[in-house]
Amino acid sequence: MKKIYITISMFLLIAVGYGQNSATAKADKLFESYQYVAAIEEYLKLAENKSANEYVYTQLAESYYNVFDSQNASKWYAKAVKGKVAAETYYRYAQTLKILGNYQEANKQMDVFAKMMPKDERAKEHLANPNYIPSLTNNAKLFDVTDTNIKNKGQSDFGALLTNDNKFYFASTRNSSNKTDKWIDQPYLDIYQSNRDSNGSFSEPSPVRELNTPFHDGPLTISADGNTMFFARDGHSEGQYEKSKKSNIKVGQQGIYKATKVDGKWSNIEALPFNSTSYSVTNPSLSKDGATLYFASNMPGGLGESDIWKVAIDGSTYGKPQNLGPNVNTADRENFPFITEDNTLYFASTSHQGLGGFDVFRINLNAAEKPQNLGKPVNTEKDDFSFSFNKNANVGYFSSNRNGSDAIYAATPVCKAEATIVVTNSKTNAVLANASVSISDAKGNVIETKQTNAQGKVSYDIECNVGYGLKVSAQNFENATSAVKPAKAGETVVDVALVPTTVIITDTEVILNPVYFEYDKSNITAQGAVELDKLIKVMNDYPTMVIFVRSHTDSKGSAAYNLNLSEKRAQSTVQYLISKGITAARISGQGFGSSQQKVKCGTNCTQEQDAQNRRSEFLIVKKSIEK
Repeated sequence: MKKIYITISMFLLIAVGYGQNSATAKADKLFESYQYVAAIEEYLKLAENKSANEYVYTQLAESYYNVFDSQNASKWYAKAVKGKVAAETYYRYAQTLKILGNYQEANKQMDVFAKMMPKDERAKEHLANPNYIPSLTNNAKLFDVTDTNIKNKGQSDFGALLTNDNKFYFASTRNSSNKTDKWIDQPYLDIYQSNRDSNGSFSEPSPVRELNTPFHDGPLTISADGNTMFFARDGHSEGQYEKSKKSNIKVGQQGIYKATKVDGKWSNIEALPFNSTSYSVTNPSLSKDGATLYFASNMPGGLGESDIWKVAIDGSTYGKPQNLGPNVNTADRENFPFITEDNTLYFASTSHQGLGGFDVFRINLNAAEKPQNLGKPVNTEKDDFSFSFNKNANVGYFSSNRNGSDAIYAATPVCKAEATIVVTNSKTNAVLANASVSISDAKGNVIETKQTNAQGKVSYDIECNVGYGLKVSAQNFENATSAVKPAKAGETVVDVALVPTTVIITDTEVILNPVYFEYDKSNITAQGAVELDKLIKVMNDYPTMVIFVRSHTDSKGSAAYNLNLSEKRAQSTVQYLISKGITAARISGQGFGSSQQKVKCGTNCTQEQDAQNRRSEFLIVKKSIEK
């Protein structure tokens, strides 16, 4: 039912000139008078004829498009584009493909549209970033979405508004006794009211009878004091319509009306002066100070099929409507404005880059910025629209047809916090710069990895009341794990103290404690294994590191004996590492006997000098040791 509030004066005959004739007259008459359900039946009869052409296919696709049946619209657009059609047909085809989640094919159709309409802003935006979907879906979540207990049972509910006294208004087709709108073969809209309790649940909705007529009524907006309402209403209700000479149909437009509360009832209903029988004015939203009314319209002077406008209000005096311009509006559809207390505008668009159908966007009207897509889970491949927000309750409401019909959902802002991790040396308490800190979600998936700054700190933006895991490592320190406990908004600080290791990694070597061997033997001792296991851990932490083992003896014994013994010890060390899973390509060794003394004392070395010369060195052959 949102279709009524998108725009009445659409680009109806996009394919005119490509096959309109006497055979299509009946179907065209229904189409032009917005009776799309009936028009579909007639165009289908024509489409079954072998002489059907791209005009019939386009009109049939457009009819399905206007009642938001993307599956069938896509089917007939696919047939239409095999012939000669207008650029807008390719654009509409791409839109339906997005709704169906077929982004690759949608891009192909947008490529054709862009080639035909290179100066169109939609074409420019597509060419600038054709594959925006992955980045959009990976954006940080802004809202959590939940169902409401406003059960729609297949009807259309939208335009939800929560007042500060917990009155909940929305427009709905749930009144089955209403007249049927021939556009989509559903009852006309009525305004309904419910009450919200402290748990966020709603009472059974009831119609606001003093506002409802046999035709469309709603959605609405209410002043901060709760005593003034602006609401949309079908022109038929007020006898405001134009009679089509061609189809003999009374075509009414949406207008905005004002009501005031008297003794708890809405009365004194009056039309706003800029309503018209030639265009629609609908979906009002009033600023907190009551001085500006935002609305959607297809009035002359707009940029697209429907735009967002505003008008100044001073008591009972209204200014001249002003278009919000290209920061908000495009050549397609923008609708369902809602203005917040801090001058943030929420609105729905089919043109700004989204996931498909209508997506909800927001823009700070106090700043020169582009609209921000609210992303998932508010937006989906289907139609998501009519977003409002109540600051006191810290909750928004919007409608979506993600489950088949327009239903109302609640959107709670994701609470943001900041986690600051401070990494220190456990023995000296000195802060550690360039430590690696990884933060992960509850399932252990690493979200991001950063390096600590000169103050040993690193910060992450996190969600409130959600726990995170931490993995912290630094060169020459033991790795550590920690956690960010669920916290409220603001900053939470986590201190992580790393224990220094007995392993030192320089640019050229890995330094261990001495690896001892028994006298005149080359087998690995228990003490030697402990040290070599540390080397294994380092090589596992740095999987591209390549090590060359140099084994040295003291000066006791002959040079030949020492060289042979050191070679055996070097190879024994290499074989130990290989047995522990280090690939042979990453480890090699050689004995040097007593030929390369650390302390050059010849054959007259003291016991202390011999101990320093009797050593194993673990040289880094490959210096690229990024983890």
